[in-house]
Amino acid sequence: MVFSSLLFIFAYLPAVLAVYFILPRSWRNAFLFFASLIFYAWGEPVYVLLMLFTIAFGWLSGLLLGRWGQDRRIAKWILILDVIVNIGILGFFKYGNFIVANLNHFAGLSLGSLKLFLPLGISFYTFQTMSYTFDVYRGDAPVQRNILSFGAYVALFPQLIAGPIVRYNTIAEQLDHRRESLDLFGQGAGLFTVGLAKKVLLANNIGLFWDHIKAMAPGEMTVLAAWAGIIAFGLQLYFDFSGYSDMAVGLGRMLGFRFERNFLYPYISRSITEFWRRWHISLSTWFREYLYFPLGGSRKGDTRTVLNLLVVWAATGFWHGANWNFILWGLYYFAFLVAEKFLWGGLLDKAPKWLRHCYTLVIVLAGWALFVFEDMGCLGAFIRVMAGRADGGFVNDRILYLLSSWGFVLLAAAVGATPLAAKAYDWLTGRWPAPAAWIKPALMLAGLLTSVAYLVDSSYNPFLYFRF
Repeated sequence: MVFSSLLFIFAYLPAVLAVYFILPRSWRNAFLFFASLIFYAWGEPVYVLLMLFTIAFGWLSGLLLGRWGQDRRIAKWILILDVIVNIGILGFFKYGNFIVANLNHFAGLSLGSLKLFLPLGISFYTFQTMSYTFDVYRGDAPVQRNILSFGAYVALFPQLIAGPIVRYNTIAEQLDHRRESLDLFGQGAGLFTVGLAKKVLLANNIGLFWDHIKAMAPGEMTVLAAWAGIIAFGLQLYFDFSGYSDMAVGLGRMLGFRFERNFLYPYISRSITEFWRRWHISLSTWFREYLYFPLGGSRKGDTRTVLNLLVVWAATGFWHGANWNFILWGLYYFAFLVAEKFLWGGLLDKAPKWLRHCYTLVIVLAGWALFVFEDMGCLGAFIRVMAGRADGGFVNDRILYLLSSWGFVLLAAAVGATPLAAKAYDWLTGRWPAPAAWIKPALMLAGLLTSVAYLVDSSYNPFLYFRF
């Protein structure tokens, strides 16, 4: 079940909200836990047992840390065991097939495939569970003694499948003492509607354009087609994932939670460093807090800083998927981040803003080619076309026809990926404050009705981050 489905919007969500607000506050975490299990079991009836084990083990680890936390040697071993179990589960289910295939290829073995299917959301909920034990170990959060409340934190349906990754220390107080309100509910409903429109009206339509580009024969692919295609994929991924994150944050507010923002207009960045402060913020924060800083961060000299960044970005790439292209993608960003930190960062700061912006966009778009093509042959062929070595030349009638059909959507998406729309809205409501009270509800209603009409009429509704 996905947020951008009629079943979720008109059946599951209204039922959950109705029961949630009828129940006494002391029962709401328990209800959210069981309602979230139903949400997860709808798509993963078997792997719900795996998630329950992860919850139980994380909760037990927290209790043990609460009991033995004063003895740092014992507490450290409890933390290590918790990390080994969680990474072991994630590694087995997400990377088991990849490891076997590479052993067969490089070592000449003939091991049978494990034939494992990736459990939905496992990359997200294992990281959330580990954040709890890290935070308790460091004294940044109290031990959660109620397993139902802890289960609600891990399995909470707004962020269960695709994040944002909610660190326990940011939500511990809210988990037991949040206060729902009509104003917060209205904010959440608005965010949910914006996210739904981004996902359904922009990401889905741009995805259709990218599918046409990706299906082109090698001799038909032109330079313009390759660049237009990778721009489309970058916009599709942004609106797909940021739209889903907006819906998750909005659902959280409707239930009284305040999740942190996961995207902050990343395509307006003027450096790769800035880009990763704006893209998938919860993942970047998780790796910084629980891997980079514990490794020493930048406090132990330049050589150690580079090594720490290498570990973090290799892990970031591998987190996204069990394939070599994701590892290369992570190392690609490692190289540019190190270069900005130690080589040309000073020059970049002095460059004109437009040049810094162009530099960032070119690197990010080339990086999306690494991200989207798992086959190295296809990746190499696409990169060659992007570099100008295209059998089809620079432009042909096919790409002009596609651009004439999808050009408006691409332009709308490009504008929507910047703060311009928000600034226009602020200007509009500031200039005419009297009708401002009904402008937002009218826009939200229009966005909701249009999105629902699209869902009723279309069967094309993928979600890219389900594969991660």
